[in-house]
Amino acid sequence: VQLQASGGGLVQAGGPLRLSCTASGITFSNYGVGWFRQAPGKEREFVAGMNWSGYNTWFADSVAGRFTMSRANAENTVFLQMSTLKPEDTAVYYCAAQKYYGDVRAETTYDYWGQGTQVTVSS
Repeated sequence: VQLQASGGGLVQAGGPLRLSCTASGITFSNYGVGWFRQAPGKEREFVAGMNWSGYNTWFADSVAGRFTMSRANAENTVFLQMSTLKPEDTAVYYCAAQKYYGDVRAETTYDYWGQGTQVTVSS
C-alpha cells in the first residue's frame, strides 16, 4: 500500500493550492482519509478528514471555511483544496487512510500514511 501526496509548493499569502493524495494497493473509496500537517518545531496536527462515503467532512478550526476536501474515486485520489492561505499554514502536509471508522482527528486511527508534501506560504 502506498499513498502519494503531491501538489505542494511555494505560494503567496492569500493564494490557493490543491494537494492530491493518490493511493495504490487499496481502494480509496473504502477508506476514511485525513490530512495532517507538521510545521517546523511543532507537533503534527489534524487538518481535515473525510469518511469513506465522502458525505462527511471535518476540519480543524484554523482551516474551516478556507479548506475543502473532495474525492475522485475513479482516480483513487483525494484532494485538499486550500484557499486564502496564510503564512501559518506553512508545513509539511501528510495524507492518511483509515480502514475502520474512528475519530478522524486522531492519528492513531489511521492505517497508512503518505510521505508528505511541503507547503510554504510567503507573506
